[in-house]
Amino acid sequence: MTINFDEDKQDKRISDLHKEEEEHLAQVMASKYSIPYLDLTVVPIDIDALRYVSELEARQASLAVFNVVDKKLDVAVLSPENTDTQTVIKKLEEKGNTVQIYMTSHSSLEKVWSRYKDLSFSFETKGGALDISNDQITDFLASVHSTKDVATLIEEVLSMKKAYRISRILEIILAGAIAVSASDVHLEPEETYVRLRYRLDGMLTDILDFDLETFRLLLSRIKLISNLKLNIGSAQDGRFSIKLAHEEIEIRTSLLPGVYSDSVVLRVLNPQSISTGLQELGINEHLLKILMHEISKPNGMILNTGPTGSGKTTTLYAFLKKVHVPGIKIITIENPVEYHLAGIVQTQTDEKKNYTFIEGLRSALRQDPDIIMVGEIRDTETAQTSVNAALTGHLVFSTLHTNNAAGTFPRLVDLGVNPKTLSSAINIAMAQRLVRRLCPHCKQATPIQEADKKIIDTVLESVFDKTQIEGLQREVVYSAQGCEECNNTGFKGRIGVHEAILMNDAIEKVINENLSEREIRKASLPQGILDLKQDGVVKILQGITTLEELTRVVDMEE
Repeated sequence: MTINFDEDKQDKRISDLHKEEEEHLAQVMASKYSIPYLDLTVVPIDIDALRYVSELEARQASLAVFNVVDKKLDVAVLSPENTDTQTVIKKLEEKGNTVQIYMTSHSSLEKVWSRYKDLSFSFETKGGALDISNDQITDFLASVHSTKDVATLIEEVLSMKKAYRISRILEIILAGAIAVSASDVHLEPEETYVRLRYRLDGMLTDILDFDLETFRLLLSRIKLISNLKLNIGSAQDGRFSIKLAHEEIEIRTSLLPGVYSDSVVLRVLNPQSISTGLQELGINEHLLKILMHEISKPNGMILNTGPTGSGKTTTLYAFLKKVHVPGIKIITIENPVEYHLAGIVQTQTDEKKNYTFIEGLRSALRQDPDIIMVGEIRDTETAQTSVNAALTGHLVFSTLHTNNAAGTFPRLVDLGVNPKTLSSAINIAMAQRLVRRLCPHCKQATPIQEADKKIIDTVLESVFDKTQIEGLQREVVYSAQGCEECNNTGFKGRIGVHEAILMNDAIEKVINENLSEREIRKASLPQGILDLKQDGVVKILQGITTLEELTRVVDMEE
């Protein structure tokens, strides 16, 4: 006779006996302490209740908050005499909560703790804020190293069928953007799917495609936290903030009605990405020495020009940090305030409340500042008031939208500024572009091709002060290869290419006699400052960027 022994059944029986024994012990202890006993394996768990105590703290204190109604918390504990347990309960009560304690087993607590993985990373706070400061999101940011990691996590959540997955997807998209230093998140609906893209180092990078049904729910969530209207299909702009452990990141939301649904762009204003020091901007040594002299003057205008997204504001912030000392008052008028500077008065314009750049500038001048930063000069009143401020003892930093430094002067005249005041008001006019920096881990040296060599030699031949290019090698350039460190793009980070024109007698003469960009550029040559093309070519030969990158942002045939 053969006896079949079922090992699995035996193991289950032993496990059940252990569970019964554990629950019986918990009941005995509950009776001893006159505390109600509860088996949490058969009790529904309120996921939101878990927010009151972090998973790490709950495990250390051997407790779990499993239900909440108003300020009444139900808390299961392993032992009411545990010091860590008592500390956590005391903290909950000090916050105005009424705590009802239940005795439970370790198995029950494990069941509740396992639900932390279902907890949404974030919750809304007052004023359109998305708080993702808990341990889980910190771990998430540490674990994401590439856009591939972001896509994998989103795909995992897309496969879930639970209600909270929309919040989770949004959190992963945003936290992923922060982790890989994306400046923008683009959600672009097509006929049958939605495309998610990040702007990395100025270039849009595909992350993944997902379904329209999920996007519609995601769009409602974005509108809700951005304080936008849910039931209209017109263009809307909003904002919300993400609160991390040590900083707050503002997200600017832009919705544009499309053929299939609203196109969404979330601009990530990360203080870490804009708090660049003056020495890290890529300004060449000769120009940097000139700029240091100009920003140390007590009055005048320092103007930075270039298209949107060319790093103008980052450069102005670097100037402000350099000139900021306790004995002076600095006021900024910005839209938006992208980086908070300690000890500096920063004010943000608000078109809805008619608080414009000109209104902010007028108010700032009544506060007796030494230095003023005007985020952007784009109308006649702001231009004229800024120039007058520079003429009356203030140092003024600002930006303009022009293609090059020489275009600054005709642009200000077009805005109604008297040409005769420009020579007294302006100290220096700059222009800049951003090029992607080659990844130091995978860039590869290659001999210069004949066609590229011709372009490079022509640009270098036009340099007025040849001492700035002495000793510069002209045999090899570096090309982008791609590796894990740079998300297989071949580039990591961006750097500026710059040009500038100092105000002097020659420039003043051209402004008063024949105001044109060509003549201004010609009159500025003896200053010996590299222009955008020349500065870019120097960076190419130094192995910092490529000719293709420079050609993308600077007209090499101009």
